[in-house]
Amino acid sequence: MSDTTAPTPAAGFFVDWDSNLRSVDDPGGGYRCEVDHGARYVGVFSRDGALAHEATLYRTLEAVERAGIKARLVPGSQPWGRPRDGF
Repeated sequence: MSDTTAPTPAAGFFVDWDSNLRSVDDPGGGYRCEVDHGARYVGVFSRDGALAHEATLYRTLEAVERAGIKARLVPGSQPWGRPRDGF
């Protein structure tokens, strides 16, 4: 049996409220995403289940580029918001 530990591709991407591009698989900030692929919708929820952000789902980085979005892809470790905004 072979070892298949390669990472799985992201289920998609969305733009956060600071205009950063994030993976729905690793949104960071303690948030989790619920995705409706048919509607191209991403709901971003806090730890306690509150809806914190809504966004359009882009299935691939190429789809982001085709949409003309010039957002920087950030890892989940990148904080949401800015300290001056209370985050």
